[in-house]
Amino acid sequence: MGLDFGSLIAKTNRYKEVLQNTITYRKQWDTDVKPIVKSTLEGFIKQTGISAKVKEQDKINNLEAIILDLGKSASGISENMEDTNIKRTMIKSNGALVYQQLFNGKIMIMIVSPYIEGYGDPKPPINLEILRPEELKQPFIMRHLEAFLKDITEWEDYDDDEPQKSSVAFQPIGFNRPLDLDDE
Repeated sequence: MGLDFGSLIAKTNRYKEVLQNTITYRKQWDTDVKPIVKSTLEGFIKQTGISAKVKEQDKINNLEAIILDLGKSASGISENMEDTNIKRTMIKSNGALVYQQLFNGKIMIMIVSPYIEGYGDPKPPINLEILRPEELKQPFIMRHLEAFLKDITEWEDYDDDEPQKSSVAFQPIGFNRPLDLDDE
């Protein structure tokens, strides 16, 4: 009595295809992804004059990253140490745009928002998207740069100009109509 592996054969073939994709994607990191990401980010620095560096993290093969790093700077904030005239400067990490090769060869694009060390907790990285190497074209990188600039600009320009939606003082009364005090 023979077993029917019909549905499992299709699933096994899909699994083999995914394994082959990982091998292909990993090769594309070196041949396609790194050159276009590095040249685009370096061109961005050159054209805009922004203070940044393009860094490569390649200590672990097939989990490499290319990072547009805005570096660190003095935040302008310092902590007065108790019973001394010593001040501890708080360092600001200015943010980064990261292209990280995943275990399966796909590329995860993340934004690391600015933060001040010792002043609250940094936000978790923002995952913009995960792409296959052949999907990562220059227009995508430009879109990532726009999202990155938006994030770091909003962080630097933080305020509470937007009215709070939960504020009781600004909640409409009744059927979304303002209170008419002339009816009394």
